[in-house]
Amino acid sequence: MKKIFHFLKPFAITLILVGFLEITGLWGNASAGAQMLVLKTGILNASVETKKSHDNFNYNFSIKDLRGNTASFDHYKGKVVFINLWATWCGPCKAEMPGIQSLSEKLKDKPVEFVILSVDKDGALPKVTTYIEKNQFTFPVFMPHGYLPVEMQVPSIPTTFVISKDGKILMKEVGTRNYDTKKMVNFLIEQTTK
Repeated sequence: MKKIFHFLKPFAITLILVGFLEITGLWGNASAGAQMLVLKTGILNASVETKKSHDNFNYNFSIKDLRGNTASFDHYKGKVVFINLWATWCGPCKAEMPGIQSLSEKLKDKPVEFVILSVDKDGALPKVTTYIEKNQFTFPVFMPHGYLPVEMQVPSIPTTFVISKDGKILMKEVGTRNYDTKKMVNFLIEQTTK
């Protein structure tokens, strides 16, 4: 019996710890911290290879900013757009956000539009706003206003898209990635000259 208890003890401790983190709401932060460490290794750097299919992007939807102002997404037609789908409860999403912030700062004088799109429930707007302000992120953050087009109804987040000026989906990355790379900066700048 002692052998069984000795064998199960680490599993029980792990289960209790995970349960505690989940109940207190700290699980997302712990997950984000672990993901950030992995991102620093370079293993999860985003790919800059464009999709071969070059599917058309559907601009026919609306978004709202953190003040509740709504706008049609077709405002972004003719522009290079970096779109990141995330949520406040998503640890992997939180892990990649500092890299996206750094990327947006490096491209602030370039014609690349950043749309950081929270898929939190509509009532979570104050939570989204608090998270963005607390972390001093300066990239533009929005929430969907109504439905999202089919290509953005993804099975998991974070998911990131790069849309070309002519409305083609050039890149789609599912999962946590490091976008703060020289390759990504050069890729996005290159898209603005096409």
